[in-house]
Amino acid sequence: MKKVLKVAGIVLVVMFLAVVGYGFYIYHSISNTSERMHEPIEGREISEKRDKEVDMEEQDPMAFLIAGVDSRGDNHRGRSDTIIVMTVNPKEESVKMLSIPRDTRTEIIGKGFQDKINHAYAFGGVEMTINTVENFLNIPIDHYASINMEGFKGLVDAIGGVHVDNSFSFNQDGMHFAEGELFLNGEEALAYSRMRYEDPRGDFGRNDRQREIVEAVIKEGASFSSITSAGKILDAVGGSVRTDMDLNRMWAIQSNYRNAAKSVEQMEITGSGTRIDGIYYLAIPDEERNRVIQELRAHLELDNQETASTQ
Repeated sequence: MKKVLKVAGIVLVVMFLAVVGYGFYIYHSISNTSERMHEPIEGREISEKRDKEVDMEEQDPMAFLIAGVDSRGDNHRGRSDTIIVMTVNPKEESVKMLSIPRDTRTEIIGKGFQDKINHAYAFGGVEMTINTVENFLNIPIDHYASINMEGFKGLVDAIGGVHVDNSFSFNQDGMHFAEGELFLNGEEALAYSRMRYEDPRGDFGRNDRQREIVEAVIKEGASFSSITSAGKILDAVGGSVRTDMDLNRMWAIQSNYRNAAKSVEQMEITGSGTRIDGIYYLAIPDEERNRVIQELRAHLELDNQETASTQ
């Protein structure tokens, strides 16, 4: 999943958590940023997997897709090497966060064939990615945010860096990361989350580091020092984040869903590597996929269902 996952937490912070408590001034300050970020999906008002629109005033559980795109500047083209599904249940005051490995083999909705799930973004952008993830997990995706890697670095720097607890020593991108507690700037955080070849768990170990960065960004982003850097954060977000949520919807989310952040659970979906026509894929067993589906649907307070078809 290239460097961008932490980008994920970043979106999280700015949109749903770090904005909490900023108050009236920030509400107006982010107007221009939100307009720059706003990219709705034409013709999509509600997920086909929902019977009715989410009632935010009633605090209905919601699901978000966070896609980390390997691109630079304001360019949001490329492959989504980071795919995170986040379900939020404010009544339970809990968030579940699932990283889908980029090599996961599944049907690409709109193409009619199976491929690596991260290719959906290259084929059809965020809309095809949403449709593919909805089919894979059998849950609705209510909103999305995509973030490019350069924006990730800028946002980590804007909040003043992040603390992590590194479980073993390794080198990546010409940098050395010692075992133990580390404080990382944007470039270092990007490299820290990229490493997989020295990790015996490969992509799964990298996913753990990426999720660690997400939590670190949330923690730093909610701090007073980050509030004083609001201008830098908004500049970084405006250039790196795209979302279907307008300012009013983001404000409603932070008002009605902020307590969900009291408990953040990291989920993992596992499988085995396989080669088809010489190409590496991660094959997810049906029972593993169904386990994850059931857990996410329960968190979204949806009727329990398994997969509609074998992957």
